[in-house]
Amino acid sequence: MSKKIFIIEDDADIMYGLESQFAAGEFELEVSSGEEEMEELLERMHDFDPDYIILDLILPKLDGFEIVKRLKSDPELADKKIFIFTDLSDEDSRSRSLELGADYIFFKEEFDTFQFAEKVKRIVANQEKSVNDNEEESGNLD
Repeated sequence: MSKKIFIIEDDADIMYGLESQFAAGEFELEVSSGEEEMEELLERMHDFDPDYIILDLILPKLDGFEIVKRLKSDPELADKKIFIFTDLSDEDSRSRSLELGADYIFFKEEFDTFQFAEKVKRIVANQEKSVNDNEEESGNLD
């Protein structure tokens, strides 16, 4: 079963790199450049129903921190795993992202899109393995 990733990134080169990395695998993608209004973005996320969200904190119209806050307060989106991929590499941005509910934070200065995508894929694979192992242990093999 393919996993869905919603990518919110305004840098076209990074967006293209991420799309090519995830489209080559077992992922279904939806993308946003962060140009729309918050309500439109949230509506698109509801319609797509992603398993994972990749989010840049610095966007043209929207505040990435506010997106995390809104996602985590939305009953239908609150359980989605959020991967922050940002240029903001200060400790305050890192702490604030995690406090608001982001699951992982990666700094663009430390990873290129290939390395970042590989890390995300490993995390997703480990989570899937963990879920499958737990289902086997409890006898739920749907």
